[in-house]
Order: sequence, then structure tokens, then C-alpha cells
Amino acid sequence: MKNYLYIATITFFILASAKMVNGYPVKNQEGLPSLLLEKKTVKDTLYKEVFDHSGFHALLQKNVSPDGNVNYTVFKQDRTVLRMYLNALSRKTPTDSWSKQEKLAYWINAYNAMTIDLIIRNQPINSIKDIKNPWKQSLWKLGEAMYNLDEIEHQILRKMDDPRIHFAINCASFSCPILLNEAFTANSVDTQLDTLTKRFVNDTKRNTITPKAITISKIFKWFSKDFKKNQTLIEFLNTYAAITINRNATINYMDYNWELNN
Repeated sequence: MKNYLYIATITFFILASAKMVNGYPVKNQEGLPSLLLEKKTVKDTLYKEVFDHSGFHALLQKNVSPDGNVNYTVFKQDRTVLRMYLNALSRKTPTDSWSKQEKLAYWINAYNAMTIDLIIRNQPINSIKDIKNPWKQSLWKLGEAMYNLDEIEHQILRKMDDPRIHFAINCASFSCPILLNEAFTANSVDTQLDTLTKRFVNDTKRNTITPKAITISKIFKWFSKDFKKNQTLIEFLNTYAAITINRNATINYMDYNWELNN
């Protein structure tokens, strides 16, 4: 009887702590209730997560600072856990039934996890550019296909017509947008993308903005087509900038620092 009461008590606390959707605990890839509680805002719509990213979330929380600095040395010690997450991505790939938010979260997390794995594979290095053709190495199997970083960025994410993705995927370099120290989820991805875009645009290490002149990241030059759909580049920037930029402001671009983001 005592054993029964003990088991019942433990089960109650696990279920009480678990992430709940429609009254049921969401399970992780091992079939156990996930203890990761996601932040919700009024802007977010509640989705039943079709993929559990909590394993990657825990790795990011442990190895990435709030400012986006990555401890690759310690991350390398967690490579087995990272590979487990990559294997989970391989076993369950997006289908047509997935929402746009679910697909965005999956592919952004996949890109960032693969970039971390690429750096770990090639350590010690000072820059991702120390690796030969870093964005074209097809090292990761998702479903039945092998992928490289270029394919995920250009053939999948950019085709989803959301320019904010450029501030979510990380190229392991100082001038890149920071690596968020939390995983993207369907329920939070819209808020996460807004927050990261606003943070990057107003980051004085990566952009200098005044009403009459701006010196901005080359990301806005390389992917100008994405930012100019149905608007000008300055109109896009003004959506997120703390300072209003004149529509005829002069535009210059910063040098890009490819040093590792550690």
C-alpha cells in the first residue's frame, strides 16, 4: 500500500509539472512528459507542438550566454546529447500537415544545431571560414535526404517569405545575429523572431542608425531582396528601429567580422 501511494504521489507531481495541451501532458521523444514550460504571450497562438525541442533548449541554456556567446569547449562535451537531438530531427521531418510556425521552429533549430555541430567537428578554429566550404558540406541526414546549411537557408527558410529568419539563424560569427539561448517552438516563434529582429536592428555593435544616415550590417545588402518585398529597406528598418530613419537617408554597410562567437 505504501509503495502504491509513493508511486501515485510521484506520478502526480510529474504530471503537474509537465507541459499540458488540451489537458494532456505533451511527451518528449522518449515518451516522458516534458518539464519544459514555454513562455506564452497574447500574440502567440497555442499549438500542440508536433516536435519536442526541449533537449536542444537545455543544451542552449547550458552552453550559450544571454548575449549569444557560445562555449564550444563545453558544448563539445555534450556532443552526444546534441547528436541525439539531430537524430530526432532526422526521424521526424516536417510534412504538409505542419503549420508554418511548426516548420519555422523545426528548420531554424535544425540550422542552428547543425552550425554548432559543424564548429565542434572542426575545433579548434578561430572562424567558421577556417572550414572549407562550411555552408556546402552535406553532413546531416534528415529523413531520407542529406542536407547542408545553404540548402536549409536558401531552399527552405528563405522561401517561407519571412525576412526575420535572417536574425534567427546563426553563422557562429561575431557580426551575425546572436544565437538565442533557447530553442524555437511553434507557440513562441513569432514573438522570438520579432524580439531578435528588434534586438539586431538596434544593436549598436552591428548597426549605426541616425535619422539622416545609417551604417548597417551587410546582411541587409546580401539579402536585400528579402527585406524589400512590398516595401523599401528603410521601411523595414523603421518597423523595428528605435530611431525613425528618413526615407532618403544615406546607406552604408559595416565590415563583417567572421571571428567565432565565443
